[in-house]
Amino acid sequence: MNIDAQPLGGQAPSVHHLCRSQLDHFRKALGDFAEVTVACTQEAPLFTEVAEDMGFDGTLHFANIRETAGWSQDADAAAPKMAALLAMAELAATPFDVVSLDSNGIALILGQDQTALDVAQSLSDTLDITVLLTPGADVTPRAQTTWPVLQGRIRRASGHLGAFELTVDDYAAPLPSSRTRLEFDAARNGAVSTCDLVIDLTGGQALFHETRPGYFRADPRDPVAIAKLVTQASQMVGTFDKPKYINFTPDLCAHSRNTLSGCTRCLNLCPTGAITSLGDTVSIDPAICAGCGQCAAACPTGAAAYALPVTENIAARLRVGLSAYFDAGGTDAPILLFHDADHGAALIDASARFGRGLPAHVIPLQINEPTQIGPEIMAAALAYGASGVRVLAKARPAHPLDGLQDTLDLMAVICVETGHDAGACALLALDDPDALDAALWQKASPARTARSGFLPPDDKRGLLLLAMEEMNRTAPTPTDFIPLQQGAPFGSVTLDLDACTLCLACVGACPTGALSDNPDMPMLRFTESACVQCSICVATCPEDALSIVPQIDLAAWAAPRRVLKQEEPFACTSCAKPFGTKSSIERVMQKLESHWMFAGNEGADRRRLLTMCDDCRTREVVIAGFDPHEKVGG
Repeated sequence: MNIDAQPLGGQAPSVHHLCRSQLDHFRKALGDFAEVTVACTQEAPLFTEVAEDMGFDGTLHFANIRETAGWSQDADAAAPKMAALLAMAELAATPFDVVSLDSNGIALILGQDQTALDVAQSLSDTLDITVLLTPGADVTPRAQTTWPVLQGRIRRASGHLGAFELTVDDYAAPLPSSRTRLEFDAARNGAVSTCDLVIDLTGGQALFHETRPGYFRADPRDPVAIAKLVTQASQMVGTFDKPKYINFTPDLCAHSRNTLSGCTRCLNLCPTGAITSLGDTVSIDPAICAGCGQCAAACPTGAAAYALPVTENIAARLRVGLSAYFDAGGTDAPILLFHDADHGAALIDASARFGRGLPAHVIPLQINEPTQIGPEIMAAALAYGASGVRVLAKARPAHPLDGLQDTLDLMAVICVETGHDAGACALLALDDPDALDAALWQKASPARTARSGFLPPDDKRGLLLLAMEEMNRTAPTPTDFIPLQQGAPFGSVTLDLDACTLCLACVGACPTGALSDNPDMPMLRFTESACVQCSICVATCPEDALSIVPQIDLAAWAAPRRVLKQEEPFACTSCAKPFGTKSSIERVMQKLESHWMFAGNEGADRRRLLTMCDDCRTREVVIAGFDPHEKVGG
């Protein structure tokens, strides 16, 4: 490929075989610089080996500018994109934790016919096998019992690799006298089996999502699938590490308060069952989580945050990449193409080798999962100068894309209101490189003069708010107010002033601090930028005085806490200390004046207690010897 090195900040390249005959150029760079970026990923293993042999203790980065830029019908105009790719490669992804799962090879094989026994025989040399046949299975007794063959039906199943637990009904042991067909003894319910691996050959409904570690499932009629399963399962003895995809901060979770349910976005989206309700927060099991990232993309507070890499790292790469693109002379507004390593990278490679390649204004950025992209990243891309975002996924993904679609629906509303195209952010669910070419080879939009360069904050909520503000500020038609659909992560509350008693129960329940009080006087205040529309305040209010309104009001975001209601405090008639509100005390007095305990002159002392603060009321009852429960006139 031909490279115009000047826009990349360098001189014309003098090498054509850097990874072989001219490898000394690379060795010299290792000696001259502490940080080296190689614009080739194909030979990354070779360059890494050379660096290790030389004892290079600096930082080595790799960027693919060939399949993503140089091999394209637009190659002559691809220098700005190459600059972006190189700049993004130099910003390393953030590290992440791993979860270790131990397996001793104890396997439970579920089946309905001879296939289960055949698979058991194949695995018996490497795994500790037990076979569980569904009731009514027609199999011939084995000549010798080398591993258990039992009968049962799974009622409940939980766990993961190394820690499965299954409850079995119709459980029965085989009759040793079985002749032509394996017969079983009397059955019982409620048996419990624990194992490291579950191999499901029943052909029925899956017990777990296909991504559950330690769960293997195949159609018993498909010999190719069976052979693949046997190969995979035979290797599942030992300790296995998997990424911890989600960093969870319980203190930020807006799931529930005081048993009243609030935000359930992540619970509704998780396809694997890794997320469960745990009182005021949720719990995310890292051993089960398959890393789709939809919980993190939808989480309005940042309690669930994706770790491969963290969202702020992606935003930082967008910032340096798009800045480099425009600095290198890019005149078209680029489109960001988010893709994964397995599916998306293969399509891009196929397009580069056999199709048109990517257009010069389409900048690919590899991530772990397409569904990890949330509204903060899409808004940041548009704020930094992109004209659009495309998320590349499989036509038939392993899990639903509901969370991603919700994000795209939200962005469509915001884009229309700010002058962007309604389809500026879109999903490309396809498996054909020709279809990818057709979707991306569209006329580019000219670059906007207004572009942001904001530094991404370290917290997701802060990034979400700032990205939305900057997207609006640099938009074709900025606006201060955008009405949104239900479920949006932004909004306001409305208060029925007549119904509100300023009991402030909502303040104590609000998980984000959007609702607050004033320690000096009865007051309810609201910070709109902190509201995540969890609706816990609505469920908490005893007077049904609150409701939520999804919207973006940038003027309200910029304003200080807004006073929703305030009243004069009621002064204690004994010590003059403020407590409660004047209207609430008067309301209580009015409601009780007709009650027999407070009626007439004889109830005057009880009415007087209601006008005292807690301390004075206690002193009056205990020290003065007044009994508020004494019968009037007794």
